[in-house]
Amino acid sequence: MTERVPPAAAGSERRPAAALAVDGLAVAAAGRPVLRDVCFRLEPGSCLGLVGETGAGKTMACRAITGRLTRIGVTVTGGSVRYGGIDLLAQSPARWRRLYGRRIGLVPQNSLGSLDPVMKVGRQVRETLRELDPGAPHDARAAELLEMVHLPRPRQVLGAYPHELSGGMRQRLMIALALAGRPDLLVADEPTSALDMTVQHGIVDLLAELRAATGMSTIFVTHDLSVVESIAEQIAVMYAGTVVESGPAPVILTAPRHPYTRALLAARPTRAQRGARLAAIPGQPRPLAPGLAGCQFAERCPLASDQCRAEVPPLAEQGPGHRSACWHAADVPAADRHDAPGAGA
Repeated sequence: MTERVPPAAAGSERRPAAALAVDGLAVAAAGRPVLRDVCFRLEPGSCLGLVGETGAGKTMACRAITGRLTRIGVTVTGGSVRYGGIDLLAQSPARWRRLYGRRIGLVPQNSLGSLDPVMKVGRQVRETLRELDPGAPHDARAAELLEMVHLPRPRQVLGAYPHELSGGMRQRLMIALALAGRPDLLVADEPTSALDMTVQHGIVDLLAELRAATGMSTIFVTHDLSVVESIAEQIAVMYAGTVVESGPAPVILTAPRHPYTRALLAARPTRAQRGARLAAIPGQPRPLAPGLAGCQFAERCPLASDQCRAEVPPLAEQGPGHRSACWHAADVPAADRHDAPGAGA
C-alpha cells in the first residue's frame, strides 16, 4: 500500500485549526423551542464527544454548526456559534457555500440516504471534488481519498452503486466525501449508529487516525458513552435540548456531576452482567416549552428536590474545565468499577 498523504499535501497550504465556541445557542421550530442555552467548546486539533439519548438535540446543534438549519425550517433565537473568529450564525447562504465542505465537513447519520442510489460512487466522488477541490486531478484525488479511509480495491468501489457496498464501507465513503474539501473541522453525526461493534471500532479508529494525520478538530456525536471514551478528550452531555454537563472525558466518565450522565454510564451495555436486565432511565424527557420551570431532568432524577422543580440550574463550574447544570452536583455518586472506562469491554 502506498503511503497515505494528508489532505494538505495537494492544493494550498493548510490553514491553522481554529477553536469552536458555542454559547447560549437557542433554536426554535414552528415557534417551539428545540434547543436552549447550549454551550460547549472545542479546542484546536481536539475531539469533543457530544453525547445524549435520541431527541436530546445533538443533531440540531450539528445543523447549527454546519449552516443547515434553514433547510429544515427552523430559526436561531439566541446565542452564538463562532469558529476561528467567524460568526457562523451571521453567514449568508453564499458565504456558507464557501465554508461548508472546505472549512467545516459533515459526516451525516444515514450513509445510504445521503448517497444517490442510481449514481455510481465514482461519479459522486468526482462531482464532490469538482465543487470542493476543483484544482485537484479528480481521478487521482478520488483514489487518494478512498485510500485514506482504507477502502480496499478503490477502482472497484468507484465503479459500484451505494447499495452494493456494506454499511461500514458506505460510512467510510461518507468520511472520504467529507474530507474532499480539506476541512479543518469535521462534524461526525452518529457515524457508528446501525453498525455492528467491530465495524464501530474500525470507524472510531479511522477518525482518530485521520485527526492525527491532518490536525483537524472533530465533533463526534453519539448516544453511547462507550464509543467516545477512546476518541474524545472532551465530552458534552445533552439532555432535552440543552447541555447538562461538560468537561474532560476522563472526569466525565469516572466522576460525573450530573445524575443524567451518571445514569447514562450505568446504562451502558458493556456494564451489563450476563442474564441481567439492562439498566434503564425511567420516564421520558420533558419537551422544551416556553415558561417551563425547573430542571428538565427533575421528573426522572433520584436526587430531585423542590428547588430542582422550581429553578433552572446554571451550568456551573465543578472543577478545571468541568461544568454541570445540577443543584445537587456534589451528591452525584462517582462511577463504580463496572462503569469505569473500558470496563466490560
